[in-house]
Amino acid sequence: MTDLTPICALGAAVPQSRRIGAVTLTENAELGLASLALRRGGTAPDLGLALPGPGGWAEGGGIAAFWTGPDQWMVEFPGRAAEDVAALLAAPGCSVTEQTDGFVAFEIQAPEPALLALLSKLVNVDPARFGPGAATRTGFHHMSVFVIRRAADRLALLGMRSAAGTIWHALVEAAERQEEMA
Repeated sequence: MTDLTPICALGAAVPQSRRIGAVTLTENAELGLASLALRRGGTAPDLGLALPGPGGWAEGGGIAAFWTGPDQWMVEFPGRAAEDVAALLAAPGCSVTEQTDGFVAFEIQAPEPALLALLSKLVNVDPARFGPGAATRTGFHHMSVFVIRRAADRLALLGMRSAAGTIWHALVEAAERQEEMA
């Protein structure tokens, strides 16, 4: 059998990271993801956190989740990308799909003013209304992405893994332009 070596979404053996002025961009290769949808009459499994409503993101018990549609969520498992995270969600009345290898996650960290300025340039989201604990799906360079406000100084952008290079390039370019204007 062929000896396969795993690589990150950007093609390297280790996740990429780049600091541009006050902004730090990091490829999060350790984020496990699974989608959770309740079937008609189904109830959500006990995850140790309350599943958020529309536009929301919540964390607790070592996992996080954000709302993706009526009775649907994406569940995040930080540091567990190598595990079968979908199996951890399996419950009667639920449909669960492993999503880890389908998505790439980029974490963006900066002081809040710089983060909000960058957010306003990246996606069509009102930074004043997108506080910590908010999540949404929006367009980004002709792609669909999820944007999560993890904290006042942290933002995550999740997109299709096949577009990882394009997303990274656009993030770097936006951060460099912001730094030039500072």
